[in-house]
Amino acid sequence: MDYKIVKKEGFRVIGKEIRTSTKNDENFKHIPQFWEECNENGTADKLSEYAGDLGLLGICMEFDPENEEFTYVIGIEKPEQNPMEGLVEKEIQGATWAVFEAVGPMPGAIQKVWEGIFTEWFPSTGYAHADAPEFEVYPSGNPYDEDYRSEVWIPIVDDK
Repeated sequence: MDYKIVKKEGFRVIGKEIRTSTKNDENFKHIPQFWEECNENGTADKLSEYAGDLGLLGICMEFDPENEEFTYVIGIEKPEQNPMEGLVEKEIQGATWAVFEAVGPMPGAIQKVWEGIFTEWFPSTGYAHADAPEFEVYPSGNPYDEDYRSEVWIPIVDDK
Protein backbone atom coordinates (compact mmCIF):
# COMPACT_ATOMS: atom_id res chain seq x y z
CA MET A 1 0.00 0.00 0.00
CA ASP A 2 1.30 3.43 -0.93
CA TYR A 3 1.43 5.98 1.87
CA LYS A 4 3.18 9.13 3.01
CA ILE A 5 4.14 10.24 6.51
CA VAL A 6 2.76 13.61 7.67
CA LYS A 7 3.47 15.43 10.93
CA LYS A 8 0.72 17.86 11.83
CA GLU A 9 0.22 20.20 14.76
CA GLY A 10 -2.93 19.87 16.83
CA PHE A 11 -6.12 21.54 15.65
CA ARG A 12 -9.77 21.93 16.63
CA VAL A 13 -12.71 20.58 14.65
CA ILE A 14 -16.46 21.17 14.72
CA GLY A 15 -19.16 18.89 13.41
CA LYS A 16 -21.89 16.35 14.12
CA GLU A 17 -21.17 13.13 16.01
CA ILE A 18 -22.49 9.64 16.63
CA ARG A 19 -21.32 6.87 18.92
CA THR A 20 -20.91 3.52 17.16
CA SER A 21 -19.60 0.02 17.77
CA THR A 22 -17.19 -2.24 15.96
CA LYS A 23 -19.14 -5.29 17.17
CA ASN A 24 -20.46 -7.25 14.17
CA ASP A 25 -19.04 -4.50 11.90
CA GLU A 26 -21.88 -2.18 13.02
CA ASN A 27 -19.67 0.83 12.24
CA PHE A 28 -19.64 -0.18 8.55
CA LYS A 29 -23.43 0.25 8.57
CA HIS A 30 -23.87 3.16 10.99
CA ILE A 31 -21.24 5.48 9.51
CA PRO A 32 -22.56 5.34 5.89
CA GLN A 33 -26.09 5.88 7.27
CA PHE A 34 -24.82 8.89 9.25
CA TRP A 35 -23.20 10.31 6.10
CA GLU A 36 -26.45 9.77 4.18
CA GLU A 37 -28.39 11.61 6.87
CA CYS A 38 -25.90 14.52 6.94
CA ASN A 39 -25.98 14.72 3.13
CA GLU A 40 -29.78 14.65 2.99
CA ASN A 41 -30.36 17.26 5.72
CA GLY A 42 -27.75 19.67 4.32
CA THR A 43 -25.27 19.38 7.18
CA ALA A 44 -22.42 18.12 4.98
CA ASP A 45 -22.97 20.87 2.39
CA LYS A 46 -23.10 23.58 5.06
CA LEU A 47 -19.92 22.32 6.71
CA SER A 48 -18.18 22.06 3.31
CA GLU A 49 -18.82 25.76 2.70
CA TYR A 50 -16.60 26.53 5.70
CA ALA A 51 -14.05 23.73 5.27
CA GLY A 52 -10.36 24.47 5.64
CA ASP A 53 -7.43 23.05 3.71
CA LEU A 54 -8.23 19.45 4.63
CA GLY A 55 -11.84 19.58 3.43
CA LEU A 56 -14.69 17.62 4.98
CA LEU A 57 -13.51 15.15 7.62
CA GLY A 58 -14.75 11.84 9.03
CA ILE A 59 -13.04 11.44 12.41
CA CYS A 60 -12.79 8.30 14.56
CA MET A 61 -11.98 9.22 18.14
CA GLU A 62 -12.74 8.64 21.82
CA PHE A 63 -12.09 4.92 21.50
CA ASP A 64 -13.39 2.54 24.17
CA PRO A 65 -11.72 -0.79 23.34
CA GLU A 66 -13.34 -2.59 26.28
CA ASN A 67 -16.84 -1.88 24.92
CA GLU A 68 -15.71 -1.87 21.27
CA GLU A 69 -17.08 1.67 20.73
CA PHE A 70 -15.88 4.98 19.37
CA THR A 71 -17.18 8.40 18.41
CA TYR A 72 -17.41 9.31 14.72
CA VAL A 73 -17.53 13.00 13.79
CA ILE A 74 -18.41 14.47 10.40
CA GLY A 75 -16.72 17.82 10.61
CA ILE A 76 -14.24 20.42 9.48
CA GLU A 77 -11.29 22.28 10.89
CA LYS A 78 -12.80 24.94 13.17
CA PRO A 79 -13.37 28.13 11.16
CA GLU A 80 -13.57 31.62 12.67
CA GLN A 81 -17.32 31.74 12.05
CA ASN A 82 -19.57 28.91 13.25
CA PRO A 83 -21.56 27.70 10.21
CA MET A 84 -24.56 26.35 12.14
CA GLU A 85 -26.04 25.52 15.54
CA GLY A 86 -25.84 22.16 17.26
CA LEU A 87 -22.23 21.29 16.44
CA VAL A 88 -19.74 19.65 18.80
CA GLU A 89 -16.17 20.91 19.11
CA LYS A 90 -13.29 18.45 19.50
CA GLU A 91 -9.52 18.67 19.86
CA ILE A 92 -7.23 16.70 17.55
CA GLN A 93 -3.81 16.54 19.16
CA GLY A 94 -0.66 16.93 17.10
CA ALA A 95 0.72 13.64 15.84
CA THR A 96 2.48 11.79 13.06
CA TRP A 97 0.13 10.13 10.58
CA ALA A 98 0.51 7.60 7.81
CA VAL A 99 -1.69 8.94 4.99
CA PHE A 100 -3.28 6.57 2.48
CA GLU A 101 -5.14 7.54 -0.68
CA ALA A 102 -8.48 5.95 -1.55
CA VAL A 103 -9.64 6.12 -5.18
CA GLY A 104 -13.19 5.32 -6.16
CA PRO A 105 -16.78 5.76 -5.05
CA MET A 106 -17.75 5.99 -1.40
CA PRO A 107 -18.15 4.19 0.90
CA GLY A 108 -16.55 1.12 -0.72
CA ALA A 109 -13.24 2.74 -1.67
CA ILE A 110 -12.55 4.09 1.80
CA GLN A 111 -13.66 0.88 3.53
CA LYS A 112 -11.26 -1.13 1.37
CA VAL A 113 -8.36 1.13 2.39
CA TRP A 114 -9.27 0.84 6.08
CA GLU A 115 -9.26 -2.94 5.81
CA GLY A 116 -5.90 -2.99 4.04
CA ILE A 117 -4.29 -0.74 6.64
CA PHE A 118 -5.06 -3.11 9.50
CA THR A 119 -4.77 -6.46 7.71
CA GLU A 120 -1.75 -5.72 5.47
CA TRP A 121 0.03 -2.45 6.20
CA PHE A 122 0.45 -2.51 10.00
CA PRO A 123 1.58 -6.17 10.07
CA SER A 124 4.16 -5.60 7.31
CA THR A 125 5.68 -2.24 8.32
CA GLY A 126 6.50 -2.46 12.01
CA TYR A 127 4.77 0.84 12.73
CA ALA A 128 2.62 0.96 15.85
CA HIS A 129 -0.73 2.71 16.14
CA ALA A 130 -0.53 5.90 18.21
CA ASP A 131 -3.17 6.99 20.69
CA ALA A 132 -4.75 9.75 18.61
CA PRO A 133 -7.80 10.16 16.37
CA GLU A 134 -7.92 8.56 12.94
CA PHE A 135 -9.61 10.49 10.18
CA GLU A 136 -10.80 10.48 6.60
CA VAL A 137 -10.32 13.51 4.35
CA TYR A 138 -12.98 14.22 1.74
CA PRO A 139 -12.03 17.00 -0.71
CA SER A 140 -14.69 18.68 -2.82
CA GLY A 141 -16.01 16.65 -5.75
CA ASN A 142 -18.50 13.88 -6.28
CA PRO A 143 -17.71 11.11 -3.75
CA TYR A 144 -19.55 8.58 -5.95
CA ASP A 145 -17.27 9.07 -9.01
CA GLU A 146 -14.98 6.22 -10.04
CA ASP A 147 -11.94 8.54 -9.84
CA TYR A 148 -12.85 10.39 -6.60
CA ARG A 149 -9.80 10.70 -4.35
CA SER A 150 -9.98 10.78 -0.57
CA GLU A 151 -7.53 9.96 2.22
CA VAL A 152 -7.28 7.97 5.43
CA TRP A 153 -4.97 9.40 8.13
CA ILE A 154 -3.76 6.86 10.72
CA PRO A 155 -1.78 8.07 13.76
CA ILE A 156 1.48 6.19 14.18
CA VAL A 157 4.34 5.99 16.62
CA ASP A 158 7.18 7.39 14.55
CA ASP A 159 10.20 5.35 15.69
CA LYS A 160 11.67 5.00 12.20
